[in-house]
Amino acid sequence: MNKYLAEFIGTFWLVFGGCGSAVLAAAFPELGIGFVGVSLAFGLTVLTGAYALGHISGGHFNPAVSVGLWIGGRFEAKELLPYIIAQVIGAVVAAWILFVIASGQAGFSAGGFASNGFAELSPGKYSMLSALLIEIVLTAIFLIVILGSTDKRAPAGFAPIAIGLALTLIHLISIPVTNTSVNPARSTGVAFFAETAALSQLWLFWLAPIIGGIFGALIYKVVAKPAKL
Repeated sequence: MNKYLAEFIGTFWLVFGGCGSAVLAAAFPELGIGFVGVSLAFGLTVLTGAYALGHISGGHFNPAVSVGLWIGGRFEAKELLPYIIAQVIGAVVAAWILFVIASGQAGFSAGGFASNGFAELSPGKYSMLSALLIEIVLTAIFLIVILGSTDKRAPAGFAPIAIGLALTLIHLISIPVTNTSVNPARSTGVAFFAETAALSQLWLFWLAPIIGGIFGALIYKVVAKPAKL
């Protein structure tokens, strides 16, 4: 249970910190946080969460990461479903508490509530194909960074920094396209509280990150395989 609780807490922190920065701080232009600040917030939640909890559960905090690590041979299949359940519950609880806090403001309207989307629900009105491709590509790269930085041949102790900075960069690239998912749990938690049709588009933000996670793991297996002498 320690591992599942760690995944719950870590995913809770990711959604509460990352989406909270978008819902609360970014809603006020005068605070100057903007989408750069939101990108940093997501990266910092993963960085701090991985240092705090990574030694307990591995610090996945993301179903696509769990699937990718399983494909990459770093994670047991029997743990996959319990991890995903813990991650989704953590995301939903974080989104619910965030919704309660945000609704305490006079005149509050949930709107998109930091949810992900394409077409009319995309910040930049990007198409479904654009959303599908960017989520697959960026999740694949994210898995390559995770697998590479946690490889026993990599410098010890720096993996959370590389992973957190990678997630920051991912958000800087893709917030205009999908509001950035690369994490099905993160997308699910806030979609329940959005006033838009975010739930109807949630399928893409499960499908694309998981496909990307699998691709990333397979690519890393090929790249990291020791060359034969």
